[in-house]
Amino acid sequence: MNSTGQAPATLYECVVAHVRTAPLRHAFRHRTYLWCVDLDQLPVLPLLVRPFARFDPRDHFNGRAVSIRAGLDEFLAAQGIDLGGGRVVMLAHARVLGLVFNPLTAYWCHDASGALVCVVAEVHNTYGQRHCYLLHTDETGEATVEKAFYVSPFFPVDGHYRMRMPLPGARLALSVHLHTDEGRPFTATLRGRRRPATTGALLAAAVRRPWSTAAVWAGIRRHGIHLFLRGLPVHPRPRYSPQKDVSP
Repeated sequence: MNSTGQAPATLYECVVAHVRTAPLRHAFRHRTYLWCVDLDQLPVLPLLVRPFARFDPRDHFNGRAVSIRAGLDEFLAAQGIDLGGGRVVMLAHARVLGLVFNPLTAYWCHDASGALVCVVAEVHNTYGQRHCYLLHTDETGEATVEKAFYVSPFFPVDGHYRMRMPLPGARLALSVHLHTDEGRPFTATLRGRRRPATTGALLAAAVRRPWSTAAVWAGIRRHGIHLFLRGLPVHPRPRYSPQKDVSP
């Protein structure tokens, strides 16, 4: 496996933090690791570690494309965007022992000249649904987008997100703020440090967190139960009309 700057793949040892301020205050942090890969140069892993990192197109977009890159290109085409074969960097969990859950997958999409065209934020909820937000970020990596997808049962589908999504470098620093008429009731941050994507680094990460993506899913459920038991009201999940290009 290769390490990157412009290279095909790196690992990020990360801390994810969620802070809810209303109507109840609740916060949690957990550690995980993520891959940052070039979609046209996905890592070819030694046989020994392949069960700990697999990138499957079924886990992204409509799940029917021949590759993740093809799924992304189909989504962008539906938005009138053609990258002309430009480079795409993806930040995501890989499948680990056959399991994966990506609350957020980010794609930094460049044109053939290398200029950043847009960022795609692909959000998954714990009900098996997906939704993609197309972001035209400013020079700091920030963009605002209307909330259009049910994620937490304790928030209705209203308000807007302020996302900060700069391209990862030696450090990873992403944030998502939910804004509503009542203020800013929720913030999620992702902080990480880049590590070379060597076989040893992957095995070490897998040993420390062998069920990394399953733990993310279970943690979200556990904290949801905690909030429910504290009396936080549940907003019914609306009937979801999937985006044409990301339907199940």
